[in-house]
Amino acid sequence: MFDRHHAVWPAYLPHRLALPQTSVFANLAISAQRYPERDAILYYGAAMTYAALEREALALAGYLTAQGVARGDRVLLYMQNAPQYVVAFYAILRANAVVVPVNPMNRTGEIEHYARDTEARLCLCGQERLAEVTPLVESGLLDEIVVTAYSEYAPAACDFELPAEVSAPFETPRAAGVTAWRDAMAAGHAPPALEVGPDDLAVLPYSSGTTGQPKGCMHTHTSVMATAVHSVVWSYGTSEGVNLATLPFFHVTGMQNSMNAPIYAGATLVIMTRWDRRTAARLIERHRVDRWTNIVTMAVDLLADPEIESFDLSSLTYIGGGGAAMPAAVAGKLRDLTGLDYIEGYGLSETMAATHINPLGAPKAQCLGIPVFSVDARIIDLETQAEVSIGESGEIVLHGPQVCVGYWNRPEATAAAFIEIDGKRFLRTGDIGRYDEDGYFFMVDRVKRMINASGYKVWPAEVEALMYGHPEIREACVIATPDARRGESVKACVVLVDGATATEADILAWCRDNMAAYKVPRAVEICLELPRSQTGKVMWRRLQEAEWEDA
Repeated sequence: MFDRHHAVWPAYLPHRLALPQTSVFANLAISAQRYPERDAILYYGAAMTYAALEREALALAGYLTAQGVARGDRVLLYMQNAPQYVVAFYAILRANAVVVPVNPMNRTGEIEHYARDTEARLCLCGQERLAEVTPLVESGLLDEIVVTAYSEYAPAACDFELPAEVSAPFETPRAAGVTAWRDAMAAGHAPPALEVGPDDLAVLPYSSGTTGQPKGCMHTHTSVMATAVHSVVWSYGTSEGVNLATLPFFHVTGMQNSMNAPIYAGATLVIMTRWDRRTAARLIERHRVDRWTNIVTMAVDLLADPEIESFDLSSLTYIGGGGAAMPAAVAGKLRDLTGLDYIEGYGLSETMAATHINPLGAPKAQCLGIPVFSVDARIIDLETQAEVSIGESGEIVLHGPQVCVGYWNRPEATAAAFIEIDGKRFLRTGDIGRYDEDGYFFMVDRVKRMINASGYKVWPAEVEALMYGHPEIREACVIATPDARRGESVKACVVLVDGATATEADILAWCRDNMAAYKVPRAVEICLELPRSQTGKVMWRRLQEAEWEDA
């Protein structure tokens, strides 16, 4: 068991946590019993109590069951962040079924893959995405779609500038096989007994699909419970917490840290359907938000608001996230504004969010953190699979209660993803990392994102981190560019800060002064923006593929 990090373990926290042996739905039921009149959700000013949230989840669960949804069946959840997402998530679990979260940016062909792969017959859908999923009913792949407009749960009068999806009125569906959310909720069906337990499947989040089609990560109620509970305990969460939910719920980080963890604690979710820095600042100020899990790009955007210092953000006691390393310069600005360290963490769809988090009292910059409760993390050599020592790079492998049991209908992929060490089953993450003498883990890069320049191994993430030291670079993405002599060379795509005057030649000269020669980009491209996924991560692979196609 890896225990080097125990020397910096947070005071008063145990190294292991016994997890509740219940379904995830039990978390909502218990919080509704304990705090029935507490606000579970605040949505641009509209409030929903825990009692109301449970009542709506039960009503929708009854409807799903009446439509034939049975224990273990999969149900597609295709929405942006809204109260309905929370209701739908817990309704599916209460119907003894399995949630299949679908990226709301996905188009018809992509959703078809989810439906075929999971054999789901029903989809809960946001109105703005209805046109993308309706063809699946027309083709017979789905039996029914239940559709809602986010405006149904928004306040009648609001002093926020609402996103178009939230202000749009509900349009009565006319297509066959499409049911209005309000009709489903009013149908009066009661759900059957809650039969599922800790070992039943709860959620099937799909991996990013960097090679081939996306794969469903099979998560049980235990693995979902693990990171929800860990999130609360590690960050000293309580029922008094007010959480700003800006990360998408379809992604495991948002799902766990911004939805399931607060509900486990009986805390309040302040939900945003679309990111907007000014609205976020106003919500923090108005609702005295104390906890905000985000991605680096959101923090950067918030800091870029010229009026940010006019807002009262003093209620914040915790800011953290993951997905990409937080540049030291940005972390410093955030600390100056809020007095808080940015707490970075690390996890995967396969681990239902975090396996590593920085200790609140002793975070390290641009660091994945240390393994959390009951997690055994190792670094192994890519060739020999032997464990490596302090400071050496290798593949991160993980054993813990949050690791998925495998990939849905992919026995070969499941077999390839796991390795046995010391009699335990470890997940091969595909991430290259290292750990230091204190047991903190650091990302080096993805296994398949290494640049081989004349035999020198260049890790793009390391070059990107160095480039953030340039005062006029706001964002950087490093890719490989073809080189007739070296095979591959380094190229940097950068976005400059507003008002910057640096040229590509200036940046190259700066790089030559600040990094080893073999890491210096041979080319720099100044971009207006970098392509991003729905979760805000830079889509480096898209830039990489375009570079090779152009060559």
